[in-house]
Amino acid sequence: MIGLGVRLAVGGGREALIRLLVIAAAVAIGVGLLLGMLATMNGVNSQNQRYAWLNSAVDGHRLEDGGTLPAGADPLWWRLTPDMYQGRQIGRVDVAATGPHSPVPPGIPRLPAPGEYYASPALAKLLATVPAAQLGDRYPGHLIGTIGNSALPGPDSLAVVIGWTPAELSTQPRADQVGSILTLPPQECDGCVIGAKKDTMDLIIGSSAVALIFPVMILVGTATRLAAARREQRFAAMRLVGATPRQVSVLAAVESMLGAVLGTGAGFLVYLALRPAISGLNVTMTPFFDGDLSLGTVDVPAVALGVPVAAAVAALVSLRRVRISPLGVSRRATPKPPRAWRVLPMALGVAELAYFIGRRPDGSDAQMLAYMPGMLLIIGGLVFAGPWLTMAGARLLARLSGSPSVLIAGRRLADDPKAGFRSVSGLVLALCVTTGTVGIMTSLNDERGMPRIGSAATRTAITNTLLDNSLATNYVDGVPQDPAAPLSASAMSALQAVPGVTGVLVLHTNPLGTRDPAPGRNGEPSPLTAALADCRQLAAVAAFHTCAPGAETASVPPDFDGYGVDLGNNWPTQWQAAAMPAAQLADLPVSEILVGTDGSSAALEQSRTLLMKLYPRPMVPWSLSELRDDINTELAGFQQLAAVIMLVSLVVAGCSLAVGVAGGLTERRRPFSLLRLTGTQLSVLRRTVLLESAVPLLLVSALAIGMGFVAAQLFLQAQLGYSVRAPGSLYYVTVALGLAVSLAVIASTLPLLRRITGPESARND
Repeated sequence: MIGLGVRLAVGGGREALIRLLVIAAAVAIGVGLLLGMLATMNGVNSQNQRYAWLNSAVDGHRLEDGGTLPAGADPLWWRLTPDMYQGRQIGRVDVAATGPHSPVPPGIPRLPAPGEYYASPALAKLLATVPAAQLGDRYPGHLIGTIGNSALPGPDSLAVVIGWTPAELSTQPRADQVGSILTLPPQECDGCVIGAKKDTMDLIIGSSAVALIFPVMILVGTATRLAAARREQRFAAMRLVGATPRQVSVLAAVESMLGAVLGTGAGFLVYLALRPAISGLNVTMTPFFDGDLSLGTVDVPAVALGVPVAAAVAALVSLRRVRISPLGVSRRATPKPPRAWRVLPMALGVAELAYFIGRRPDGSDAQMLAYMPGMLLIIGGLVFAGPWLTMAGARLLARLSGSPSVLIAGRRLADDPKAGFRSVSGLVLALCVTTGTVGIMTSLNDERGMPRIGSAATRTAITNTLLDNSLATNYVDGVPQDPAAPLSASAMSALQAVPGVTGVLVLHTNPLGTRDPAPGRNGEPSPLTAALADCRQLAAVAAFHTCAPGAETASVPPDFDGYGVDLGNNWPTQWQAAAMPAAQLADLPVSEILVGTDGSSAALEQSRTLLMKLYPRPMVPWSLSELRDDINTELAGFQQLAAVIMLVSLVVAGCSLAVGVAGGLTERRRPFSLLRLTGTQLSVLRRTVLLESAVPLLLVSALAIGMGFVAAQLFLQAQLGYSVRAPGSLYYVTVALGLAVSLAVIASTLPLLRRITGPESARND
C-alpha cells in the first residue's frame, strides 16, 4: 500500500503533482519559520549564558559569604559596577589578583596588571574615536587587548576589565573576594543581577512560542488538507470496491507524508536563507553572533520527524468520514452552525479581569493566579468563538450586500464558518497576544520616569540634569553615615566649565538637624534629615525650585532623584532658609551633586567622567532622560519582537488562506464552470473568492486587535491603575504591511480561476 500511495501522489496526473508541490512549498515555508524561531530562542539563551561571569560576586559565591576557594587557587578581588555612555550600558569589572593562580574571566588571556585594562571590541572602538574627556579618562591605565566573544553577549556589547593592586581595590566600596568565576546561567541563579531572569526568559520564549508556533502549524495542517474533498471521493470509491479502512488510512498518510517530507527538507533550506535576516534582530537589545543561531540536537529530529507525522495525523483526521463509511462522503450535509454560547468563555475572561479592578491581590503569586486565568480565557475564548463570529459577520455581509459576489461570499462563509475561520485561527492568537503585549509595554513606558511638575521647559531641564545620588546611601535615623568629601573649588570650576553645563548644585550634610521639607509619598512628613544647599547654586538649576528671597542657604531634600521628582507636585515652590552662611557650606561633606546640562551628549558624558573620577562610587551618575532611554531601549527589543511576530503571523495566515483558496478552487471547479457557462463574469467569481478569504482575515484581525487592547486595559487598570496607551507607528505599519502582504498572497491565486473553470470542467465524467 505504501508503494501505491507513492504512485498516486507522484504519478496520479498533473493535478496530483501540483497538489504535491503546493503541499511541499507550504510545509517548507512553515518549517523554515519554525526553525528560525527555534534558532532565535536558542540564540537568546546563548546570549544570556554569557552574562554568567559578570555575576561572580553574587550572594553565596563571595568568599566572605560562604563561597569556596578551589585547591591551589588564589582569591581574586572583584568589583562589578555599571557605567554608561550615551544611554548604552557599559559593564565595568575591576579586578586585582592576589596570586598567580587567581581565576581569570573568560574572553581574556590573563588578568590585567595594575594600570592595564581589556575592553570589548565595540568599547575599544569608542575609546579610539571619542574624546578622552568624555569616556577614556574614566579608566585608569592603558588598553592592552580586547575581550573575546566568549565573554560578550553580542558583537556590540560594551565591557571593560580593569586591573588594580589588591591594596587599592580592597578599599573600594562593594569590592569582594571570589575564588572562581561563576558559570551558572542567570536564569538559573536566584541572586544574579546581570542577565535575563527566568521570568523574562519565560516571557520571551512563551509569548513567541504561543504567537508563532500555532500559526505555523495551522499552515502545515492546511497544506496537508489540500484538496481533501477530492481525495475523500477517491478514497470513498476505493472503499466501495473493497479497500479496508486501514488500507485507506495508509494511502492517505503516505500521500500527506510524502509532501510533508519534501517540504520539511526544503524548509531547512528556507531556514538557511532566513538566517542572515534573523541574526540582525534586536530582541535582547544586542544582535546575535553568527554561532548563536544554531539548532539544538533535539530541534532537528523533532522538526524532521514531527512535521511529517503531524501531516499524517492531519490527513487521517480529515478523512475520518471515509474510514467510518464510504457512503459518508456522498451523504455529506451542511455542518451544524456554531452557537452563540461560544463567546461565553471570552466574556468570562473579560469579567474576571474587570472584577480585580480595585481589588488587586497582594503578592506576585496571588496576582499571577488572579490575572492569568482571565488572560487565558480571553485568548482561548477568542479562538473558540471565532467560527460563530465569522458566521455572524458573514450573515450580516450577505444581508447588507448589494452585489452578487458579496452575496455568494457571505452565504458560503455562513454555510461553513469553521472552514473559513480555520485558516486564520493562528492569526487570532498571534495578534491578540502581541497587541496586548505592545499595549502594556507602551503604557508602562509612558508612565515610568516622567516628571509631572512645572512647564514643558521645566520637565526638560529636570530630565537633562545629571544626578550623582550615590554619594550618601547609608542612612541611620535619617542621617547619612558615609557622605562624600567636600567638592573642591577647582573641581567645581571644572564642572562649571564643561561646555553645555548650565549649573552645578551641591547638597551638603546638615549639622543643624532640620527635617526634610518634602513630604513623603502619602503626604506624611519625611523621616530624613534635610540637606543644605547654596541658594546661588540652586538658582542655576531652578527646575528644582528656589530659595526664599534674601536667603543664602536653604534646607532641601537630601536627594533629588527620579523618585522625588515624581512626587514634586507636593513640594513647596520655595525652600525654607537655613541658619547657616553660604561660606560655611563648602567645607561640609556632600550627599548629592546635580549638574544641569543642555542635554547634549558631550556635556553629559564629560560631566559624568569628571564626577566618576572625583567620586569613584559603585553607581554611575545618571540623568532622567538616560533612564527613560534605557527603559525605551529595553522595551524596544520586546516591541521589535512583537512586530516580527505580528508580521510573520500575518504572512503565514495569508499563506494558509492562499493554500485554502487554491484547494477550494480545485474542489469547486465544476460549480464555478457552470456559473461561467450561465453568464457569470469571471470578475464576479474573482471578487467572490477574494471576499471569502479577505473577510475572515480582516474580521478576525480587527477582533483580535480589539480584544488585545481590552485585555491590556483591564490588566493595567487592575494591576497599576494605568490606562492603555496607543502604540507607536511601528505597530500600525507592521499590521498594515502584514495585511497587505497577506491579501497580495491571496490575490496571487486568483489567476488560477480562469484556467480551472473552462467549459471542459463542466462536462460530466
